[in-house]
Amino acid sequence: MVDEKDFQKRVQKIGELVQQLEAIADPASRAGAKELVQLLMDLHGAGLERMLEIVFKAGEPGGQIIDNLGRDPLVSSLLILYGIHPEELQTRIERKLEQIGSKLRKMGAEASLIGAKDGNVVVRIKVDGHACGSTLRTVQSTVEEAMFEAAPDMKSLLVEGVEEKSAAGFVALDTLVEPRHPALPNPATVMHAGLSEGMD
Repeated sequence: MVDEKDFQKRVQKIGELVQQLEAIADPASRAGAKELVQLLMDLHGAGLERMLEIVFKAGEPGGQIIDNLGRDPLVSSLLILYGIHPEELQTRIERKLEQIGSKLRKMGAEASLIGAKDGNVVVRIKVDGHACGSTLRTVQSTVEEAMFEAAPDMKSLLVEGVEEKSAAGFVALDTLVEPRHPALPNPATVMHAGLSEGMD
């Protein structure tokens, strides 16, 4: 069975391979390879989207199932990859920061979300004045890993309060799939809004 870390490694590898497609010398071969990847992504995405629609039609129990799927680390990453996660990026980040809060406090640190506009995430770290350099690096690494787990679809990550550069080797998910047509709503947003109306 594939675990969350293995899944993340595979997604990272897919991103690297997709980027390598640009290096194919023959234009026709390059275009054909990219089209094949996109067609497979579209097919899988359509299937997953239809599955969520069927579950959603079950009413409140279906909505709860969708929420549970969105909170499962492995399934969440898959839904994010295809742009059909039931929660917005900022919501996922805020919940993840809350989850790692106690771990950070044990290291004399805290982290807060400054902004997540257009997929560009800014997190600020505050560390106890007595913390050493190794502790600061551990805090930074902890925050970065948590952000990549919660929001692999973010375009960039800036961690304020540390000197070292962050996100080394990070491949944004938007390199794997074509963006949705701006005129088309995200089906997950529509389903989530419908669920909220039904629960009011």
